[in-house]
Amino acid sequence: MEDKEIDEKFAQLFEQLNNSLSGDSPQSLEEIIDDSPPAIIIEFLLEKDDEEIINIFKQLNPNLAGRTFSYFTIDKQYELFPKFPKRFFSDVFTHMYSDVRADLFQEFSKEEQIEILPYLNKKTREDVIVLSAYDPETAGGIMSTDFATILIHMTCQQALAKIRHDAPSQKMIYYVYVVNDDMEMLGIITLKDLIMADPKDIVKELYNDNFVYADVNDDREYVAAQIEKHDLVAIPVLNNLNQLVGIVSHEEAIDVIRAEHTEDMEKFMGIVPSEDEQTYLATSIIQHFKKRVVWLVSLAAVGLISGVIIHHYQNVVEQLIILALYLPMMTATGGNTGSQAATVVIRSVALGQTNENDWLQILFKELRISALLSICVGGLVFIKIAFLTSQDLLPPNMTFSYLAFIISLAIGLQVITSAMVGAGLPLLVRRLGGDPAVAASPAITTTVDITGLLIYFTIASNAINL
Repeated sequence: MEDKEIDEKFAQLFEQLNNSLSGDSPQSLEEIIDDSPPAIIIEFLLEKDDEEIINIFKQLNPNLAGRTFSYFTIDKQYELFPKFPKRFFSDVFTHMYSDVRADLFQEFSKEEQIEILPYLNKKTREDVIVLSAYDPETAGGIMSTDFATILIHMTCQQALAKIRHDAPSQKMIYYVYVVNDDMEMLGIITLKDLIMADPKDIVKELYNDNFVYADVNDDREYVAAQIEKHDLVAIPVLNNLNQLVGIVSHEEAIDVIRAEHTEDMEKFMGIVPSEDEQTYLATSIIQHFKKRVVWLVSLAAVGLISGVIIHHYQNVVEQLIILALYLPMMTATGGNTGSQAATVVIRSVALGQTNENDWLQILFKELRISALLSICVGGLVFIKIAFLTSQDLLPPNMTFSYLAFIISLAIGLQVITSAMVGAGLPLLVRRLGGDPAVAASPAITTTVDITGLLIYFTIASNAINL
């Protein structure tokens, strides 16, 4: 479907929703919202003011209201919370997705938590307190209790009856988890298998005991990687007693991967990651300033070394003024080469393709790659200087070929050393127990600028003194 057709379809949906609100639609507001994509419903609601949003929610049944409210951003949920009547909000809160509900509960102050808890039923109260207790960076912190379990000794008919009683959401009903009387995880069976089997068949004869799972204390990034690796709809989360305590869905995994990529990108570009995930426009100027200033000022201070090096070789520049013309190319080429090497190495480490123990193999490979790159770049520089440089820039007692060889050799060596720095710095940080992304692009650029200037002027000064 083309974008124009999609826009027209969404415009029609918006019109139906507005007509329903004004009483001019044969369909009820509940029916339209229940049958429409959540993202579009949220987009429609965000065009309304908060009072209108609350009035719309009052027209929905608690189950639909809770599911719809779950799709708002955490900031919008927190903004709307105090504007709802507490008893009404408790119904919405109860029917939210359990993992989203726990995240919102953690956003509440102690006073706000105390305010809402008395309105919740016992099951919801216990569930939100338990989920909120886990570290948000672990599987327990992102897991949901929205799943169905059946006992291994049940018949398929009994199992289906229990699933109806548990009433998990439609998006989480594909997998059914097989447990014993102590809630120990034994295996998985699909809803399709249960439906297709004879009602009298025993679950024990049908379930699959070969399954992937996560520990409740596993890092959330590892859990998301497992979901991606095994192409799972959801992954069960077990405690140290092998009991099923929750699941992490592929939707949550996508959110984790997106958040981690954002964090790595910020680190790689020398930006201090923030704890709250806010949009660019929602983040204040002061917050942006704080995120950027540390690395920028630190690297600017280190970059002063470049000025010291140039000052030290001032006499070389005076004798060979053409060197100054190729300084920008030398520094840019080094920075680009180092950033390229760092990017491919950090990505391979993040995907689990390599680790810090492969450092020798990685550096040797980058050495060979950068050697080929240096031939290309050095050759280009040689041709430019040897055949396209003005005679006025040629120093006495020096030929174009010799001058071209000196500069192209220096820039070629800069390419090789930059690749080594770009590949080696992230591995070193990882070896020391840090995040490879901390070896940020600005840090690599500053480092290779310094090494490049040393190589450039050392070769040039030796060439003059020969």
